Amino acid sequence: MAAQYHHSLRFTPDRCDGCMSCMRACPTAAVRVRNERALKLEDRCIDCGECIKVCHENAIVPLTDQMADLSKFECTVAIPSPALYAQFNEELSPAAILLALKRCGFDDVERLSPACDEVSMATEIFLSGYRGQYPLISAFCPTIVRLVQVKYPDLVNQLLPILSPREISARNAKERKSMETGLPPDRIGAVYITPCPAKIVAILEHPGMSRSYLDTAVSINDLFQTLAGAVSSVREPEAGMQCGETASGMSWAFLGGFPGSLPAENTLSVAGLRNVIRILDDVEKGRLQRYSFIECHACPEGCVGGCLTVENPYVARAKAIKLGQKLPAGPAVARQEVERRYREGRYVMDEPHASRPLRPLDEDISRAIIKMRERDRILSGLPGISCGACGAPSCRAFAEDVVLGEAKQGSCMFFLQRELAERIEDLARLVRLQKSLNGVRQ
Repeated sequence: MAAQYHHSLRFTPDRCDGCMSCMRACPTAAVRVRNERALKLEDRCIDCGECIKVCHENAIVPLTDQMADLSKFECTVAIPSPALYAQFNEELSPAAILLALKRCGFDDVERLSPACDEVSMATEIFLSGYRGQYPLISAFCPTIVRLVQVKYPDLVNQLLPILSPREISARNAKERKSMETGLPPDRIGAVYITPCPAKIVAILEHPGMSRSYLDTAVSINDLFQTLAGAVSSVREPEAGMQCGETASGMSWAFLGGFPGSLPAENTLSVAGLRNVIRILDDVEKGRLQRYSFIECHACPEGCVGGCLTVENPYVARAKAIKLGQKLPAGPAVARQEVERRYREGRYVMDEPHASRPLRPLDEDISRAIIKMRERDRILSGLPGISCGACGAPSCRAFAEDVVLGEAKQGSCMFFLQRELAERIEDLARLVRLQKSLNGVRQ
């Protein structure tokens, strides 16, 4: 039986007009359009949100928690992505936004910059002792992790096994608030303010971890209007600039910020799924072994380009850079402390990354082989142009759908045209035969 996976995207058929934009945008061929309605293949979806960006009918929606859902916790701590600060005017300090989060109903906030600095140092320490296959691939973007699991299963052992800043920040927040309040950690809700849907799924499935320290997530665009109203009532002198965020932490919001502490000649930074796929294709072929590390972001320009943000990603990146120039440049945590915690095992993931098996053609191996041959036979008769008119993103995907009984060959206009031509030719032969018989009788 195929494995079951969590997803943070919901397709609503009643709103769908069957335009196929989502099908063409999906990087893992996880969308089909049948009966003029889009549907998702659960095993292939990596929750990248590319389909949300191109859907003009709002037929695809992210499944994030609302503020009302947080009442189940006795204490809530907001952990904002650095991308949140870039949604506002760059003249507005992070301290004002953090104070506004408290006024929105959170009991406390946890800055992400210290965790970002911890992860940067922990990664340097890990790389200094690493003797495995190169290059290592960043695993901080859950979409990238899923992309590797689904499309490049042979590369899962090259995913960096260091915890993400959001997880470390959540653990730190729970430990701190537990000491302050006396509450057990499971009654303290660590809430990530997320720029994308993939991080919501990472809380539920927590790849590389036995459990997530985060409890839930609220999207930036869901929270933005409420937060903007709260921000308008905050006076800058009241908030001040001593917010605990740093320039290095802010740099995690956009492409190229994280590996700034690593040797430039040995690292690559890439953003946007199509660009990432091109790089991973080369990694799979063994072409990039001269690099020790590749920073990968699924969204354009990094987290500032997440589909659950409100600002243009390029404008947001410019804002983040300008804001970073006003923040303290040094790390928010001492390296000796990070080295101590690293020795205690507080940064390395406690489970290996595993590939995500796709749905087989058949559970029985012998029948699967037969279906594979039938798929290849059907594919050989297709034009190979992957026009998408059949409701599948490629001719290969269509052939597989036919073998699985989820589509009919007649759905392909070329098969239909060929069948129609054959029927016309058969009819013409009958007409000729009838005329020949009539001539004989006369």
